[in-house]
Amino acid sequence: MTAANANPQQALQDEILDDARRRADETVGKARREAGAALAKARADAESERQAALKAAEAEARRRHDLVLAAIPIRVARRRAECVEAALEQVRDEARRRLEAREGFDHREGLTRLAAEALAAMEGNRFVLQVSDADRQALGDAWLDEVRRRVGRQGLELSMEQGDAAIRGGVILRDDEGRQVWDNRFEARLARLWPGLRCEIAAAAGLVPAARRDQEESP
Repeated sequence: MTAANANPQQALQDEILDDARRRADETVGKARREAGAALAKARADAESERQAALKAAEAEARRRHDLVLAAIPIRVARRRAECVEAALEQVRDEARRRLEAREGFDHREGLTRLAAEALAAMEGNRFVLQVSDADRQALGDAWLDEVRRRVGRQGLELSMEQGDAAIRGGVILRDDEGRQVWDNRFEARLARLWPGLRCEIAAAAGLVPAARRDQEESP
């Protein structure tokens, strides 16, 4: 009997231990390989997510950049329009001031033209003209004859009376029965003419292109 076979039980234990060690080593190796693969996949997934997030952020940044660029002309146009309107409003305020101050024009001739223009568009022959108290005193009764001659209609009967405080300049006309009323006060006249005037003023001052003026004036 040899020494190797002297203790069969010990030999069996050694074999079992060796087998257990091999299996343990294989399990550990497999675990390490699986852990390494999982770690590599996690890193790859993280990098993929990072790249995707980066691309999404870049796309969002480009979108916002494009929106900002697209909004600039709109904001510039809006601001320019605001400046144009402010400038035109100043012109209108100055025109209103000069009209009320009777400045820069023949006031008597202006009232005569306003009255004659309204009378020419009204039916009938008997009319009442309302003016401010100051204008009534300045014009005198002879002014009605000037208006009649300017209208050139036979049988025209005119009378003049003081208007209320709302008449700061200009004239209001009504027929004898009060069925027809024509408001030709300076303020009312300016308000009616302003839509067309503002386009002409803006174009003449170079505030808007002539093409835009034509578009605004077209029906």
